[in-house]
Amino acid sequence: MTQLDRRAFLAAAGASAAVPFAACAQTPAASWSARSTLPWAMQEVYCAVSGGRIVVAGGLRRAGGVTEIEDRTGVYDPAADRWSEGPRLPAPRHHPMIVADAAGRVFALGGYGRSDAGEWTSMTEVWALDGGRWVEAGRLPEPLAETVGAELGGRIHLATGRSPGTANGQWNDQVDVATHRIFDPAAGRWETAAPCPMARNSAAGAVLDGALWIAGGRTVNGGGTGRLDRYDPVADRWDTLAPIPASPATGQQVGGGLAMAAAGGRLVAFGGEWFAQGAGAGGGGGVFPETWIYDPSADRWTAGPDMPTPRHGLAAAAVDGVVYALAGGAVVSGGRATGVVEALRL
Repeated sequence: MTQLDRRAFLAAAGASAAVPFAACAQTPAASWSARSTLPWAMQEVYCAVSGGRIVVAGGLRRAGGVTEIEDRTGVYDPAADRWSEGPRLPAPRHHPMIVADAAGRVFALGGYGRSDAGEWTSMTEVWALDGGRWVEAGRLPEPLAETVGAELGGRIHLATGRSPGTANGQWNDQVDVATHRIFDPAAGRWETAAPCPMARNSAAGAVLDGALWIAGGRTVNGGGTGRLDRYDPVADRWDTLAPIPASPATGQQVGGGLAMAAAGGRLVAFGGEWFAQGAGAGGGGGVFPETWIYDPSADRWTAGPDMPTPRHGLAAAAVDGVVYALAGGAVVSGGRATGVVEALRL
């Protein structure tokens, strides 16, 4: 386990629609390799890249039947393969969206926290990592968690996810949404953009070729979807393209809790979980090992190398053409959170 170096971190902190087509051919000459482990186990996390480093914050794990919500921040230096610890969030959060703006400033937006109503209370706080500490940087227009976030054209996009229905405190209080909000960090102002074509939660997103891509996700009632939607910020329009194929090993559709990054002009999606039909969370299912690689010029997914450690609720980032899979749960639902980090160079 790597020794954390808080001082090193603080010093650094200061300083048109295509025709759908899917294929399952194996992509050769690529494999995942182990990297330095996050020094604490965590799942339901997101991350952002700033100054060549990967920042993860928040998350949850189950210990002795109790849900523990995290407030720690981890910072990974891929060049040195080393973790350092950043400042703690102002309050514990799981599923907070972590995004870096065009200037490299890292934001934590929304997510779930603990309140008198329960430990799945959807929140509106926006925090920014500034001068070695997290500071308040605004509020979401409405509570939002399990969303997709990305910086595009100098602004932060949040699309899909879950927001409260008639109550706000428990997992079942939340409903799937197609919400698409855009945050201007410089002005502290929110705008509303064209909603995503499908309301869903726990999808994955990445920016490629000047567009926002959202893959997978799930609905509470319908389960996983491999759907791929692309947002054109100039036209304020969504297009739907070839979906991620179902898992050859299980026949299940890759959907909720997967992660995705863009590298080498392609999208790389991996991980996620599925629940046994009619069982619901914690009632059976599994975790996907598959990696799927999407070529936008062909609108086609091909099978990449399986992850050595299948997991869901993990974070994804790409630095210098290398894709990183960070932390996540090694079994379906809330058990066996990990700190595993693996890297894939295409």
